[in-house]
Amino acid sequence: MTVATVSPILHNIDDLDGFLTKNRRLDSDHSEIASTEKTKRRKITDTSNQETVATVSPILHNIDNLVGFLTKKRRLDSDHSEIASIEKTKRRKITDTSNQEISKEARLAYYKKSSSSGVRYGYLHKGLGLSDGVIDQLRNQNTNNLLLNHKKLHLVLDLDHTLLNTTSLDKMSQDEEYLKTQTQSDHSLQHVHIVDTPNMKVMTKLRPYIRTFLMEASQMFELSIYTMGTQDYALEMAKLLDPANQIFGGRVISRSDSTDEDRKALDNMLARESAVVILDDTKDVWQNNNQDNVIVMPRYHFFKSSCQQYGISSSCQQYGISNSKPYSELKTDECDRYGGAYLASVLQLLRHVHTIFFNEVELKGWDLIDRDVRPVLKILQKEVLKGCKLVFSHIWPSNVKADTHPLWKLAEQLGATCSTQVDPSVTHVVAADARTQKSCWAVKKGKFLVNPQWIDTTLFMWQRQPEYNFPCQTNIKQI
Repeated sequence: MTVATVSPILHNIDDLDGFLTKNRRLDSDHSEIASTEKTKRRKITDTSNQETVATVSPILHNIDNLVGFLTKKRRLDSDHSEIASIEKTKRRKITDTSNQEISKEARLAYYKKSSSSGVRYGYLHKGLGLSDGVIDQLRNQNTNNLLLNHKKLHLVLDLDHTLLNTTSLDKMSQDEEYLKTQTQSDHSLQHVHIVDTPNMKVMTKLRPYIRTFLMEASQMFELSIYTMGTQDYALEMAKLLDPANQIFGGRVISRSDSTDEDRKALDNMLARESAVVILDDTKDVWQNNNQDNVIVMPRYHFFKSSCQQYGISSSCQQYGISNSKPYSELKTDECDRYGGAYLASVLQLLRHVHTIFFNEVELKGWDLIDRDVRPVLKILQKEVLKGCKLVFSHIWPSNVKADTHPLWKLAEQLGATCSTQVDPSVTHVVAADARTQKSCWAVKKGKFLVNPQWIDTTLFMWQRQPEYNFPCQTNIKQI
């Protein structure tokens, strides 16, 4: 059997029985090999042509069934192992000849890395690599199927600090020890798990609202996990998040699947980039050409070791909330300023993205398969601070050009107008010290005076935050 025979990706599972039957007929033919080499070559050439069609022509409707198919195929191949040794030798020779006949563009091969594209798909099946032509075909077919038949986009989810927080047991503080022995009924905290990974035993806390978030998001998106952690760790976390394997369907990508050792990229996903939304706690881990797909999440710090890793004293510090301890030591959990779960706000944002993308009125003139979700994200982001005019005071050194500073750029991304001078049209002064001249002007003129955290939190929440929650004080450190 050829390489292409062993490892095809069937795009339509309905064709599976017919394909396997064809393989059985092929094996039967091999057992009756003719005496002359010419006859052998003619038979295998006919077979290879048939298999090339079987490899290329079906349409992929369910990526989730790929692993199951390949597993079943592996059992079928195992049955062939009892063929006599002389028969195996003959078939090996025929296979070598057949492989030369198969077009490289149509071949799906069991090798760790595709020589033409360098893209690995081991998360779908161990050692699987795809050629450039097949990758493009599968991306288009999978995405078109989701858009046209299921009204879904792709959603890629980071793990650590986005959906959950993990710490090793030996790094837990004395005030966190209760989590090792007490049950949920004792401390009322949900989704705390001790997990045995191949390298260590860890404790993982899932982000509040995670079950509802994943279930409802899966109605609008095809969900995948992408982490720079190890494959073993990624699979263990996927089991916690999706015990029945109904949501991710094997789409769990880890560091070993990435084409870049230090950064994530969408090139190893069977999805068109124009239809992908990413949730991650940072854009910087993604390749530059994928950063417009990213919605940045505030990091979920439940454990003390996580806070220490990022140089903060409390879990709430990134929200501008004063507290001196992590959630784990306080025996509480993350919520927004209105008492709701942060993931509930993200889910609402994803609904807006989905609605605009599939709305014929909003994107009139664009065929569904040609639409791009990235402009949709920019449209929504531009609405957040629309109508606000900001002036900054003592935020950056005087030798720094204002419009090059990240905070200035961020405010403009959120739809605000920025200025270096105060005037009656200014709505906000963003200051690091309440005693500056511009700060005093804001108070005198009845303008909003806020600290820089107001912009950061507004970005995380994708909605304008109440200014009174971000007061500018005299003891705030200059950034």
